[in-house]
Amino acid sequence: MLSIAIVGLPNVGKSTLFNALTDSQVLAANYPFATIEPNTGIVPVPDVRLQKLSELYSNAPIKPATVTFVDVAGLVKGASTGEGLGNQFLSHIRATNAIVQVVRAFGDPNVVTDEATGQHDPAHDIEIINTELILADLQTVAKRLPRLEKESRANPKLKPEYEALQQVHSLLDSGKPVWSQPDIGLSALQDLFLLTAKPVIYVFNVDEAGLSDQALHTKLRELVAPAQPLFICAKLEDELRSLDAEDRTELLESYGQTESGLHQLIHAAYETLGLQSYLTAGDKEVRAWTIKQGSTAPQAAGVIHGDFERGFIAADVVDYNDLISTGSLSAARAAGKLRTEGKTYVMSPDDVVEFKFNVSK
Repeated sequence: MLSIAIVGLPNVGKSTLFNALTDSQVLAANYPFATIEPNTGIVPVPDVRLQKLSELYSNAPIKPATVTFVDVAGLVKGASTGEGLGNQFLSHIRATNAIVQVVRAFGDPNVVTDEATGQHDPAHDIEIINTELILADLQTVAKRLPRLEKESRANPKLKPEYEALQQVHSLLDSGKPVWSQPDIGLSALQDLFLLTAKPVIYVFNVDEAGLSDQALHTKLRELVAPAQPLFICAKLEDELRSLDAEDRTELLESYGQTESGLHQLIHAAYETLGLQSYLTAGDKEVRAWTIKQGSTAPQAAGVIHGDFERGFIAADVVDYNDLISTGSLSAARAAGKLRTEGKTYVMSPDDVVEFKFNVSK
């Protein structure tokens, strides 16, 4: 399951955004640490293909892919050493696949800040969050290094792991996150769940005017380059929740937006993490499954159940568009659009699949 941590300083709009994304009612208050325990919400991945497939299969139940959002309490300077209820919340980020860093990019004198000046500065806010994540990782790595150094002397096979950890330590010690040097060999260090090894999506929480302020967008893009930021108005997203589909579309268009923040964020997460989906369809259910781009048919089958991958024989595959245009699976077969693929087949996003497998007792 895809899970995303929503982080940021207090009062930047994290909980408001979380409520809008997940249609929840968690406390979104104008004071620090309104969130203490992390809030979790599971939302479906929007996919118009599922409804059309359901209609082909006697209105079969739909089960979309899902994303879990985790609203983590506001971090402050010193969080890595326990300031402001801080480092206990860092642990809530470790189990997630990616980080959404919400950054306030609007002015409002009524919104409480943790700075003496009362001013908001996106660059400064980003620096605080990144610094706390780096310091937390530095503590994790520093604890592991002495033990791994000793173990690598006794077991030369551990030397590459030790050298990789040394590289990570040097990078963090210089004040840089792990994501800034993607060629570091992290495969042997996955059990550390390093925070700064996770992909980051920057969401700038703007006001309504900021949605179309291209000068502001350019400035903020330069701030986080090469990352591709999103510009979302949490207040507007919250308003959208109470509207039906037609009114929601009309309101978004009035602000020059083509899709909601939820759609933007999910698309960004899939792109950032290199994910795609494939489909299964039948009278019992129509379902979307999330896999890594480049996954083979057996690996995709394993997402459904480990037995499917272990006992994989073949996959009957039809392109979604071919299935819709022909009108049924039998018609697609008669038209030569259904094909059988083997173990080396690399999945495509529009694949509608039925796996064949056999697991010996």
